Parts: sequence; structure tokens; C-alpha cells
Amino acid sequence: MVKVLKAGLYTTIQDLGRYGYQEYGVPYSGVMDAYSASMANILLGNNENTAVMEITMSGPTLEFNCHTSICISGADLSPKLNKTPIKINNPIPVKSGDIVSFGKHISGFRCYLAVTGGFKTEKMMNSHSMYQGITKQPLLFKNQELIIDATLKDFDKKHAAIKINTSHFKTKELEVFKGPEFDKLSKAQQDLLFSQHFTIAKENNRMAYQLLEPLENSLEAIITSLVLPGTIQLTPSGKLIILMRDCQTTGGYPRVLQLKGASINILSQKFTGDSIRLTLKE
Repeated sequence: MVKVLKAGLYTTIQDLGRYGYQEYGVPYSGVMDAYSASMANILLGNNENTAVMEITMSGPTLEFNCHTSICISGADLSPKLNKTPIKINNPIPVKSGDIVSFGKHISGFRCYLAVTGGFKTEKMMNSHSMYQGITKQPLLFKNQELIIDATLKDFDKKHAAIKINTSHFKTKELEVFKGPEFDKLSKAQQDLLFSQHFTIAKENNRMAYQLLEPLENSLEAIITSLVLPGTIQLTPSGKLIILMRDCQTTGGYPRVLQLKGASINILSQKFTGDSIRLTLKE
């Protein structure tokens, strides 16, 4: 069992997502940064789809009431075990009574805490991913207790030699494909999309990231059509909106671009004021 002594800014349980229910309007959800979450699981010897704790910007304080192993990957939020700093991307044994906490933000925006065997939270539509209206709760709260598997065996270090891609957190380049309405843009509009840097607006969350710089727009709204994580929509006012893991399943704004899966992971580690650049993938 793990007790949440402090919930943090926005902490949830997620796996790789909820697939096969989009026709009913159910979002994919799942971890924002699938790369980092998968690394945390792989380093522990878990399946990549094992449920992990997604921690945003400011971390929780957790009391472990059984023996297990943990691994933290993604953003560096100065994790500590019993007030002693611990390394990220490194499997660590935890004993009953140990306290895991987080401190100063160093880099990135979201980190992932995996435990051996994963978190045994509510499973809805074949996924543990928390989402308002699908699971009983949308995020973790203070004094909540989470079920995990207790283990007394030593960690098998054969999983602990995976090279981490550090450029994943440093790059500003997001690779994209042309969206269904891309060719309706003028040549000048198309060129502008790839010639300037864009700034992430304060409106950024698990549903979507907005960009500050507008793109002059004369396109008409489209018939409500399918969208998915990574779709870049262009609003009538010229606002660019990048849909993320909790996005709706349909939309009526022109879909001018589509992020590669890896680019969604990269974007999820950016936050307000960060700069990005879009690069067309042919």
C-alpha cells in the first residue's frame, strides 16, 4: 500500500491509454510522455503498459507501507527517499515506512513514478488512466491509499542498463505531418508555420496546448470530423491549438497539421513560455 501524504499539483495514475472507445466519445487519455513512462517501467522490468503515477511540475509526498522497488523517469523534480536525494532513471528499493518526496524543479514538466507490478487502481474500459467522468476520480488526493504488490526480493539489475534519450527534453523541434486541411492554407501561411518559433501559452494541460503567436486565418470551419492526440487545429481567430492525450474525439476547426507520436512526448515536457518549432516530415 502507498499512502498519499501530499497530492502535488496535478498527480494521476495513467497507463498507455484507453483504445477502442473513441466512437463513443471517450478520449484516449494515457501518459502524456509515453517515452518517459515506458522507460520507468522497462527499467523496473514491468510491461510498458503498466500503470504509473504521472506527476506534473510539483510532486507528491508518498508513504510506502510495504517493500517494493521504484523508478522515476521524465522531468527532474529533485526526488528524495527519506529526505535523501535519489537519481532519476535508476531502480531503487523501497522499504515499508519509507517516504518518497519531491523538491525543486530542475528540468522538464512531467515525471513518472513506476513501482514493481504497477498501481492497482480502478480499471475502466481496459485502462487504469484517470479521466473525469470515466474513472471515479480524475486525480489523486491527500490521504488516498493506493494498492501495489509487495515484494521482498532484490531488484534484478538486468533491466537497468537502458540508454536514456536526453535530446527528448532539450530539443525544440516537433516533427509534424500535413493535416487534412493543410492544403487549404495559402503558400505564405504554410511557409510561416515552419519558418518561425512558437511560444507555449499559459493555456496548456492534458487536453490541449495553445500557442501564443497567431496565424492569419480565412479558412471556414469544417464539418465536425475526427481528431486525435497531436492534431493541430486552427481557430477562426488564428489561434493554433495542439490537442493532447485527453482531447475530444471530434472537432470543427481545420486540422492543419498532425504531430508525430514522439513529438507529443516532447511537447508534454514543455510548459508556459517555452519555445518550439514545427518541422514538416514528408
